Amino acid sequence: MNRNRLSTAVLALALGSSTLLYGQATQKAPAADNTQTNKTESAKTTADQQKQNRADVETTQKIRQSLTKDKALSTYAKNIKVVTQNGNVTLSGPVRSDEEKVSVEKKATDVAGAGHVKSELQIAAKQADK
Repeated sequence: MNRNRLSTAVLALALGSSTLLYGQATQKAPAADNTQTNKTESAKTTADQQKQNRADVETTQKIRQSLTKDKALSTYAKNIKVVTQNGNVTLSGPVRSDEEKVSVEKKATDVAGAGHVKSELQIAAKQADK
């Protein structure tokens, strides 16, 4: 009888441990910083709407190169969405400050021309250092 109780106890311990491990494995990681910003309705233009004609692709490419070369811009600003449709550029996503917003908009205007840039950029609040 002692052997039967010991077997039952070992089985219960094994099942309990596997349940704990399974519960830990199914927990989701926290969302990225700008996940909610990217889901906002203000960002109506999406990358799949990018036209594939040579002029639009080159416009987007030139703007993207200008952003990535600017060491003063935050990672947020360098990773905004740039979508060109028939020569008109839409900028969307978070930047860190008004200064960055103005800088990004100017870079896009320098490439696409005045009146061809629509800005849907948003200022993202800085998170406290951890």
